[in-house]
Amino acid sequence: MKKLLVITMLLGFGVSCSSVRTTEQRDLEEKEHDDLKKDYLVRDSSSPMRPGWVEDAEVWANNKKLDIGTYRYFSYETDPSVSRKMSCNQAKANARADIAGEIATFIDKSLASSEEGANAIDENNPQTKGLRQFVSNTLAEKVQAIMHGVSVRKTYWEKRKYKKKMGAKRDFTAFTCAVFLRVPTERLTRAIDEAANHVANAADDPETKANVKNALQDASKNFVKAKQGQL
Repeated sequence: MKKLLVITMLLGFGVSCSSVRTTEQRDLEEKEHDDLKKDYLVRDSSSPMRPGWVEDAEVWANNKKLDIGTYRYFSYETDPSVSRKMSCNQAKANARADIAGEIATFIDKSLASSEEGANAIDENNPQTKGLRQFVSNTLAEKVQAIMHGVSVRKTYWEKRKYKKKMGAKRDFTAFTCAVFLRVPTERLTRAIDEAANHVANAADDPETKANVKNALQDASKNFVKAKQGQL
């Protein structure tokens, strides 16, 4: 899944405050398709404008004055597919897994950053390596199982004509579909906290368990801050 591979949006976790761009400062404009420099032409779509929420759901929701206290917002867009129906079904089916992947990646980055702090987790400790493998291989699936309340609020699709002369590998026609998702903040927080507990409980020795709990004690709050560009 594409967004599971590009989750590195959360790598901004360590950026200094001077360079942080908050949701209030960022401006997401809906763009006419002709203004986009891509390797394809948009032949048809569900809207004459590409919605801003496709790029960043949280920022778009804030700009549109949606309730960002009660709910958190996400978006997911598929890779090109052979049919519109298949693409949109895939978007709806994979959206929950994509959110779970974001959470798992954030927790992994939190563990990695804790290895450099004052109360560092020893990166050479076999326990630590095992925990990182647990997060990479298992945690997203566990988060997906405990994630509830995810609802699709909007859908947007495009029919694209990819052109080799514009930079595509070959000429072909395909569809992409994006969904705009809403999750109750309370349920998202609960899922992140449970995920953090899963990681801590995977540690065998008391010292590592304590260090992991300390590293992830504010995981849910920090995840929301990272989504808002405040970390």
